[in-house]
Amino acid sequence: MRFVVAGASGFLGGAWTQALVEHGHEVVRLVRREPTAADEVRWDPASGTVDRAVVERADVVANLAGAPLVHVPWNERYRRTFTASRVDTTRTLAQAIAGSDRMPAFLAQSGVAAYGDRGSTVITEDSPVDARTFMGDVVRRWEAATEPAREAGARVALMRTSVVLDRRGGALPAMLLPFRLGLGGRIGNGEQFFATISLHDWLTAATFLAHNELSGPFNLTGPEPSTNAEFTEALGKALGRPTVLRVPSLPLRATALVGPIGGEILASQRLEPKRLLEAGYAFAHNDITDRLAAALR
Repeated sequence: MRFVVAGASGFLGGAWTQALVEHGHEVVRLVRREPTAADEVRWDPASGTVDRAVVERADVVANLAGAPLVHVPWNERYRRTFTASRVDTTRTLAQAIAGSDRMPAFLAQSGVAAYGDRGSTVITEDSPVDARTFMGDVVRRWEAATEPAREAGARVALMRTSVVLDRRGGALPAMLLPFRLGLGGRIGNGEQFFATISLHDWLTAATFLAHNELSGPFNLTGPEPSTNAEFTEALGKALGRPTVLRVPSLPLRATALVGPIGGEILASQRLEPKRLLEAGYAFAHNDITDRLAAALR
């Protein structure tokens, strides 16, 4: 298959494009600088510009682009940058797909923040995305930006991604140092559900969505959700370190590293991948112990 991928230089994009190429697929990487490799094509999402011929030849177009969550300073300017890096990129690709003749499938990265804090209530793709928070608004605008492609008749799959666990990227490396020093601990009371997925399962689930005629939202998260306390205990055991400390929630709410979403990190989300399971996708790493073992290899 021919893939066009935006955000291929990031943690997920880099791992996925490598996996696709290793499995014999052709991948074109969209870049915002001058291309330096034969598989790169320049685009400018800020101005809504992308080579329509590249989109026309694709079987699947995927957007994994987005400014990083951790940033200093998290000011109003960065809020705009953070949002535009997701919304403008998605809209540019959706409009290009809508204007194409072949109408490739569109796999659009999204998040789970719009579900909001739901305590112990099970969250599936049928749950409302009505969280009145900064990230909730970003996710709704992010997904709405795919509408030109969907309205034109293209197949659009929304990949609502939870925390992807791998020692080489994403959120886990920042957690490893304090845990290895014996300073890891649950956040607050630890009862909040913390949704995660292994990198292997994210990569194979994304490829599964590319290969199958599936559309609409999909929770890319492991099938057996764990609480923060369970995650903390499992990571401590995997590293052979104690986890007796507790991290107060108040400093996290106010930290400058994640600006307006410090409080959202503490949200409890008991996510389940209902639609992936119904479609026949088989997870390799079902519980938090398996996911962390795979992440630390």
